[in-house]
Amino acid sequence: MSTVYEPRSGMRAGAHIGAPVSRVDGRSKVTGAARYAAEFGAPGLVHGAVVNATIARGEIVSIDASAAQALPGVLHVLTHENRPALAEDDAAWKDQIAPGGTPFRPLAGTRVRWAGQPVALVVAQTRELAHYAASLVRVRYRREPHRTELASVLTDAVIPSTGKGGFEPPPEPRGHAYRALASAHARTDAFYSTPMEFHQPMEMHGCTVVPSADGRFTVYEKTQGVSNTQQYLMKVFGLQQDRVRVISPFVGGAFGSGLRPQYHLPLAMMAARTLRRPVRVALTRAQMFTFGHRPASIQHVALGARSDGRLAAIVHEAVGETSQFEDFTDVVVNWAGQLYRAPNVQLGYKLGRLDVYTPLDMRAPGATQGLYALECAMDELAVALEMDPLELRIRNYADEDPSKHLPYSSKALLDCYAQGAERFGWGARIATPRAMRDGHELVGYGMATGMWDAMQTEASVRAVLNAQGRLELSSATADIGTGTYTAISQIAADALHMGIDNVAFTLGDTSLPPAPIEGGSWTVSSVGSAASAACAQLRSRLAQLLPAHGGVAFANLDPAMLDAALVIEDGEVRVHGATGRERARVRMADLLADAGMKTLEEQVTLKPEAIQKRFSMATHSAVFAEVRVDETLGVVRVARVVSAIAAGRIVNPKTAANQIAGGVVWGIGMALQEHAQFDHTLGRIMNHNLAEYHMPVNRDVGEIDVLFVDEHDDVVNPLGAKGVGEIGVVGVAAAIANAVFNATGKRVRDLPITLDKLL
Repeated sequence: MSTVYEPRSGMRAGAHIGAPVSRVDGRSKVTGAARYAAEFGAPGLVHGAVVNATIARGEIVSIDASAAQALPGVLHVLTHENRPALAEDDAAWKDQIAPGGTPFRPLAGTRVRWAGQPVALVVAQTRELAHYAASLVRVRYRREPHRTELASVLTDAVIPSTGKGGFEPPPEPRGHAYRALASAHARTDAFYSTPMEFHQPMEMHGCTVVPSADGRFTVYEKTQGVSNTQQYLMKVFGLQQDRVRVISPFVGGAFGSGLRPQYHLPLAMMAARTLRRPVRVALTRAQMFTFGHRPASIQHVALGARSDGRLAAIVHEAVGETSQFEDFTDVVVNWAGQLYRAPNVQLGYKLGRLDVYTPLDMRAPGATQGLYALECAMDELAVALEMDPLELRIRNYADEDPSKHLPYSSKALLDCYAQGAERFGWGARIATPRAMRDGHELVGYGMATGMWDAMQTEASVRAVLNAQGRLELSSATADIGTGTYTAISQIAADALHMGIDNVAFTLGDTSLPPAPIEGGSWTVSSVGSAASAACAQLRSRLAQLLPAHGGVAFANLDPAMLDAALVIEDGEVRVHGATGRERARVRMADLLADAGMKTLEEQVTLKPEAIQKRFSMATHSAVFAEVRVDETLGVVRVARVVSAIAAGRIVNPKTAANQIAGGVVWGIGMALQEHAQFDHTLGRIMNHNLAEYHMPVNRDVGEIDVLFVDEHDDVVNPLGAKGVGEIGVVGVAAAIANAVFNATGKRVRDLPITLDKLL
């Protein structure tokens, strides 16, 4: 089943792009009408509970499931001993964004590669019984020495030989960075670290697999890409495309955690295929800590500048973590070569192998960690130069991409600096640490720059206009809470000159036209552009039909004029602004009937234009933060953040601002709270719950002020819109860390900044 959400906004035709339209799926979500992957029911549905390994490295010696199997209502215990035969080659287990290496195969043998690896699945009549039975499964292991701390593998770090799609190795050095660094007027040279972080969306991962009598499977899955999930299941289980349908109409947050199929999916499929009945597997909150995550990083940044603040040298080298079996790669250091002008640049990136599960893209992957270190180093350099941190960045502004030697399709970063600083009141900042205070609190101001790629990928959209004058739009894209339903509906309504209340958008279903994984901030750029093109084609076809089939009022009108002026409203087609308005109109039903048609349909597949290769395309931001630090206790409070964003044309300023504000909250968590705490002796995460894995709550979040600067872009995509899902978090942690230094005089380079590091 697919979910169609029908927007009801009351907005008039032609007024949608750029309007602050409320989320069209909001009512469904707050009333409970929206159904998520683990909420779809089916007759005879049973439940699976995963048993996870308790060691970080070793072998399974034995599994005793007898106590679980003896319970009435327990139907099956799936282990490596009775796992069905599945695909054997690595290629079958690789999804669309799998990194290099050997992908994990659940229950494929006795080898344990990380603490939390699934070693069994208990299937029972109820979820509660399944979890109780899972607690009775006894597993004996032979432990082996393990390593779960990134600092312990730095000397063994390797240059990645293969990478996931989209990974760009650091460019070759330009100039002689270390030589220029040694002779620089001012310099800074330090190490920075960021910890392992977990996505932790509100909706935990889960799926419902429903088999049919003819061997077909309907899979309700929490995913950012139904097509990726479908292809994975087809290859692993040897199924034809028409034998597996994946549906995901609503996703309760993902942030990258839904990009790759997680282990619960093949386990549920195995159980459903074995038992020939519907199976649901939903992970617990603790199990949400047993798979992909933002990788920990240790970074070395050295900057050298002339006396006027012009950068002479940039060195940015990083080690990121990966698993023992896959080479996960992040673009961490490349930003340093793109963001500022410098004649001498040396970048390096290596991987440290740990006994953990493979990391996974997490909101603004790579840029979040890399620009934290770079922007803190820029602040340190400003101190060494006795220069305002904002002025330092302006003096090193790059009007073209220094690494790619390409002009930017658009870049309004200077406007972000100017407007953000004015809104924040940056001019009142006192550079001397501890000079600003309010009662018992030290006050600090800090700022940082953000950057993220602007991308467009191939996407398809079907647009059908029916006899009632309603538009039925469909694409296999996703809405992971970002507002895809709303933005695409706005774009379509504008393109077809109709009210948004007459647009119905269906998504998240492999039976629909294909679309890319929702990630990388490219969905509006890609799917939105395809939707606009499909609706423009519908409008042109209408304009061609009207002179012949619209009646006497349209008989002598030029189709080209009609294309630009027609409006669809109240089940009619009319000409906007035409004289004799009552005559220049026709019911859609009559028009189609006269033309011998029931509906008007167009499907468009849109690819990036070749011209894009001649430009560097990116979003930019300037983030300003004010912190208050209790002088006695060391408690840090973020009082306010101003985030100035240059992201091209903003389709919906309300949902876009919501995305940026959400990113700012993430940045507060990164700066002050989030940290997966390991017991490295056991190789296990100890704070695998929301009580101890701290994230910002309302009390932790001060005033967030988001402003979008004007930025026109004719290159990035036909809409001129850049994505905003990632850029909101980039630079926030650095701005807060720099503000903490301004308040206290203490430079904390290892995130998160906790009170023990300030006292």
